Amino acid sequence: MRYSWILFDADETLFHFDAFAGLKVLFASFGIDFTAEDYRQYHTLSAPLWVDYQNGAISAAQLQHLRFANWAERLQVSTDTLNRDYLAAMAEVSPPLSGAPELISALQGKAKLGIITNGFSAMQHTRLAKAGWQQAFDTLVISEQVGIAKPAAGIFEHAFALMGHPPKEQILMVGDNPHSDILGGLNAGIDTCWLNSTGRSTPQGIRPHYEVNSLQQLQRLLLG
Repeated sequence: MRYSWILFDADETLFHFDAFAGLKVLFASFGIDFTAEDYRQYHTLSAPLWVDYQNGAISAAQLQHLRFANWAERLQVSTDTLNRDYLAAMAEVSPPLSGAPELISALQGKAKLGIITNGFSAMQHTRLAKAGWQQAFDTLVISEQVGIAKPAAGIFEHAFALMGHPPKEQILMVGDNPHSDILGGLNAGIDTCWLNSTGRSTPQGIRPHYEVNSLQQLQRLLLG
């Protein structure tokens, strides 16, 4: 195989990420029926915060506080409590994507595997354990812990150091988000593969080395 290391994003690359489902579980614990309109309002607030986080304008802690500040005031609880319970709920409703278990199994022993995620620490280890993947990944890099988010090259350089600085031409970054995963990999000087399962057009100025529409297609690309 061409690559000795395959780095993956987590959300919507290896695991489903259904924020609405997680929020419904969270707010049900407070006796609230969280509606589609509630989610629309939450997403309108949350989406720009994630962009600010990826751009380094706010920290992980600020994102976690700001996205739940209104609800915390309404429910008379702390934003820390809401974030903790939300991440626990998300870990329960985020199974692996179709083809992910087969892909990870097929790659083991043929390449070293890593994860670089802008998601938060509390979810990652729980999801890996539920998937039976505690031993599958040699490197797990979480932006919240590093203090740098994709697409900044710094989070990739942190990963490369943990990986023992393999030749960059032997590393492939796989992700669903062209603005964080693909641009991040390009910024770090490694090959990239865009998992474009919904047929989106490529954003201007971002040119992945490969594009696949499923993890099954990625497996065929990597292993023939």
